Amino acid sequence: MTDTVGDWVDLVHTRYPPEHATDWDQVGLQVGDRSWPVNRVLITLDVTSAVVAEAAAGPPTLVVAHHPLLFRPLRRLTADTASGRVALAAARAAVAVLAAHTNLDVAQDGAGTSDPVMRCLDIVDPDPLTHQPAAGGEMKLVTFVPPEHVGRVLDALAAVGAGVIGDYERCSFRVRGTGTFRPRTGADPHVGTVGRDNQVVEDRLEIVVPAERIAPAVAALLRTHPYEEVAYDLYPLARGDRASFGRVGDLPRPGALREVATRIRDRLPAPHLRYAGDPDRTIRRVAAVGGSGQGFVTEALRAGADVLVTGDLKHHGVLDALESGLAMIDAGHHATEHAAIEPWLQRLQADARRQGLRADLVASRTSTVPWVGDAAGP
Repeated sequence: MTDTVGDWVDLVHTRYPPEHATDWDQVGLQVGDRSWPVNRVLITLDVTSAVVAEAAAGPPTLVVAHHPLLFRPLRRLTADTASGRVALAAARAAVAVLAAHTNLDVAQDGAGTSDPVMRCLDIVDPDPLTHQPAAGGEMKLVTFVPPEHVGRVLDALAAVGAGVIGDYERCSFRVRGTGTFRPRTGADPHVGTVGRDNQVVEDRLEIVVPAERIAPAVAALLRTHPYEEVAYDLYPLARGDRASFGRVGDLPRPGALREVATRIRDRLPAPHLRYAGDPDRTIRRVAAVGGSGQGFVTEALRAGADVLVTGDLKHHGVLDALESGLAMIDAGHHATEHAAIEPWLQRLQADARRQGLRADLVASRTSTVPWVGDAAGP
């Protein structure tokens, strides 16, 4: 059976819930129809005309991009704008486009866009740089099942995406107890006698369900539970600081600013890296924000960082940071985020295998780096 756009939208949103995106962001399916068939999923940072051409040249394709193609609210979709031309080209070629932007930035599964800098500096178990409550993107489903039927019910719930916590699946809790009921006239109970008080052994089964998977999860429960009337409850969950931008951590061995910058340049890689501050300053604690992170200077200082690694730094902002005692490394917007493509790909591949999806998941071969050289060389 061929995968659909909707299958992959649900898979991406289960791991990177759109509720974790900032309120100004534009994430989710931007071009296409959930019913379209998908034989290939193309991962990219940006959706350009060249990326759409790559997608259109192959089998039916969904492009999963980090940066939204359509960011500002649409008043019209015409070929008069760059994004309009790209979106129209995608629609004409039946290439679907899905964006996972700040909901990926804040991911806590090692695929967040700030994690690559930490890895290339060998910083283990970094802390979140910011702390903000995550929106309620999950619910707890609680039901009561005869012990001999728990396995069947759990299988059905897991098959539609319930029970996933980070890199673990089929997560649930159960405890045994006694259920009581009196079937009324006209009932057809699975166990027990009509008109009499009945007591049966039941397992209380609890499982986490993404908000967007509630309907299929309830349908799976009702389909596999043996009772005529199924008792179940749904509770919204508050997850505390799951949505957090940036990372901060201590270097295994302190080093000079120039040494830290060189290591990032070579290992990320970030060929056009630049840095500001005393080259010989000792760096012990590093903050990182993938992409454009100049707005996190205050958070980096509050976290005790000696340097902030990010992209898109501006002249006056860097001067202000230096005056505050914070060194700055501009590794580039593209370089800091592109290094997250491979771990992102690996996690989605593992999820797809668990869900039984068959489309090929590959990284785009099209470069979206806008810069082609500098005065120092081609």
